[in-house]
Amino acid sequence: MTWAAATIMVEGVVKSFRSRGGQETMALRDVSFPVGAGEIIAIVGPSGCGKSTLLRIVAGLMAPTAGSVTVDGQRVTGPRPETGFIFQRPALLPWRTVRENVLLPADVRGRRDADALRAADDLLGLVGLDGFGGHFPTELSGGMRGRVGLARALASAPTLLLMDEPFGALDALSREAMAVELGRIWSARQPTVLLVTHDVEEAVSLADRVLVMMPRPGTIAADLPIDLPRPRSIDLLTSDAFVARTVAVRAALRASASPSET
Repeated sequence: MTWAAATIMVEGVVKSFRSRGGQETMALRDVSFPVGAGEIIAIVGPSGCGKSTLLRIVAGLMAPTAGSVTVDGQRVTGPRPETGFIFQRPALLPWRTVRENVLLPADVRGRRDADALRAADDLLGLVGLDGFGGHFPTELSGGMRGRVGLARALASAPTLLLMDEPFGALDALSREAMAVELGRIWSARQPTVLLVTHDVEEAVSLADRVLVMMPRPGTIAADLPIDLPRPRSIDLLTSDAFVARTVAVRAALRASASPSET
């Protein structure tokens, strides 16, 4: 991806935090990368390297200490209605049904109407939850709650979808199934996606590019293209091409690690 073709530009982003005692800790240092429209970018790196902090800066939930993020030529200075965010735990409202949770963005905007109700049901069908609109979150499995969180994030028709370890609480088989499901949903809507994950296989199975971050202060150590055909199925996970790319990502992770991390 070239800078000239980018719709999202992360340029020279630095983030520092100051403790109550006045000590400054740098979480991110000179992070720069372009993102093209409709790309899926996976961000991997060791714990504490600033992956989630970077995602929050792109979302406009946190301001950088230096540098900038622009989307479609506009500098990000706060949350944008065109951006959806999915956290590791979907944080569904337990007193609202599945359908009511998906309708939350429409309620916040004061736009609940027949079209919003129809769109919510369409989204539940899209994520494979037809017939579950009247259930409550406590009646669902972890994987199903993750699907509700995805439907809720899609309810505002985001052009940019940010995902912070969205499948982290699931078992391995459920993670694989949800990764394939996300790929199918992306094919239907094709938003731009930034995905933070610790799972190398998940990153390779979903992404067009994998960004490898160095230990804190986090910066981009490698930008690896994943030139695998779409749609990607679970069968892909055993192919030689897939294994070769996971090996490349792991090698980049090892190369970027500090001596204490190896």
